[in-house]
Amino acid sequence: MIYKYDVYRSPNVGLFVRTNNDTLLLPFGFAETKAKKLKEYLYVEKIIHVSIAGTRLIGPMTVMNNNGILLPYTVSDDEIRILKQTGLNVDRVKSKFTAIGNLISANDKGAVVSNLFKGEADQNIKDILGVPIQTFSIGGYVQVGSMIVTTNAGAIVHPIANDWEISRISEILQVEAEPATVNGGSPFLSSGILANFSSVIVGNLTTGPELIMISRALKV
Repeated sequence: MIYKYDVYRSPNVGLFVRTNNDTLLLPFGFAETKAKKLKEYLYVEKIIHVSIAGTRLIGPMTVMNNNGILLPYTVSDDEIRILKQTGLNVDRVKSKFTAIGNLISANDKGAVVSNLFKGEADQNIKDILGVPIQTFSIGGYVQVGSMIVTTNAGAIVHPIANDWEISRISEILQVEAEPATVNGGSPFLSSGILANFSSVIVGNLTTGPELIMISRALKV
């Protein structure tokens, strides 16, 4: 299923929430009624309330699949302890970059990693996420995590991506990828989408044609 929703009266649902097939990460103080609704929509078992480096910007500051959670070096030991309640591999990325969610996109089959990393954290990323990785850029942009949303069923990509880039992304993630936008034309997809194998939640400004493109590509 695909649903339209807002978080903190914002269509940028992906800035504040992160999910996989089992667990939903939400900021401290998130409204209980909204948390229950998101849990219901995404068919997840667990809700974990946490901050990342003291902020509620969980999306840009984390990378998550069904094997592990990558975190920036600025995350606290207490935040890591909370996240280990998920039962996943949890660790900091050995890198100076903090908004790692904007730089890495992963499912359980592979990960597309910004070429900003220049190989410095390759083994670290592989070990935590448990997948092969490939360094990549899209249309000359390095923010691949903000430009791709993927599940184990499909992927959507910033419309600037050319045919070769889309084909390569499909190969890395081992799913079919298609171009799309969200929230009435935003090409930075991860800011406006939450997705797992069961469902997709998009910002409430998402148009009918966008809903069709997203649901088709992510196969929900």
